[in-house]
Amino acid sequence: CHSFPTRPTNSPEDFSTMMISLSQSRIITQPLSKAVRSRHTVAAATAATRSKKSRAIPLAAPLTLTQQSFQNHATSRAFLVLAASSAATLAAYQAAGDHGDDGNLFWKIARCSARNLGAEPVMLSPKTEPATGILFPRLCNGMSLAGCGVRIKWRFVKVYAVGTYLDPLAMSVVKDDEKELKKALLDPNYPRTIRIVMNRNLSIDKYTSAIIEALEPRMAGQDLESLDEFKKMNPPVDLVQGAEMEMTIRGDTLLYKNAVGGLGQIKSIVFTRALCDVYYGEDAVSPSHLEDVIKGVKSL
Repeated sequence: CHSFPTRPTNSPEDFSTMMISLSQSRIITQPLSKAVRSRHTVAAATAATRSKKSRAIPLAAPLTLTQQSFQNHATSRAFLVLAASSAATLAAYQAAGDHGDDGNLFWKIARCSARNLGAEPVMLSPKTEPATGILFPRLCNGMSLAGCGVRIKWRFVKVYAVGTYLDPLAMSVVKDDEKELKKALLDPNYPRTIRIVMNRNLSIDKYTSAIIEALEPRMAGQDLESLDEFKKMNPPVDLVQGAEMEMTIRGDTLLYKNAVGGLGQIKSIVFTRALCDVYYGEDAVSPSHLEDVIKGVKSL
């Protein structure tokens, strides 16, 4: 790890010295070869070399780290891509529970790369909704997970888990004042994504009917045609356990992703405001979700 230079690597010669040093100290051996054979890394390396009209790296052949390999500036850039890719691949190794030599080597590379940027590497593990055991990733649509909870029907049926993703920058103004925070959660001008994951099988008619029944009284007879639009955005396919839906609110616009990946849009401030009240109002459909969001916003 200490073989990495303490200053940024800006020239082919610096990077050459670094990589050859790593090769001699056996910090980079087989994992880098695996990175070369990775589909995405291969594409990046090939594009980087060809963009400078230089010869592409022979991907099928074993990787040999020599001084000659780094004389071309474009080739040096390609190996920068490979090194970054190896750090990114670490997440997959760690998630798979691989703590063997490869995982340790990747971890060394990631740690060195992070320290050169003045930070420690952070692994963002998903959050588990406690009542259902459903996992929520920390990021969704460019926003951060604030909290999650469960939607319970008839007092004991756990229908789905629901999580809220918010823009940390937008919420930074109100997160220290709980009264203002609650107002912001009811305001659709604060962007968010509501992610729903089914905990059991459910007919699509029951799902859409439940959402519409919660929305309609909150809309006070206005823009009711948007309820029909919402129903049409859900194809006539029953929901199975694990099915996911996403509702992204940005002002008067709802961007909806249904269970089969189809996308739709509704433009109605009445609809988006009512949807905010469904999940963040005083009579929220999931109190555990609202409570966790209020608590989680403060740590965004």
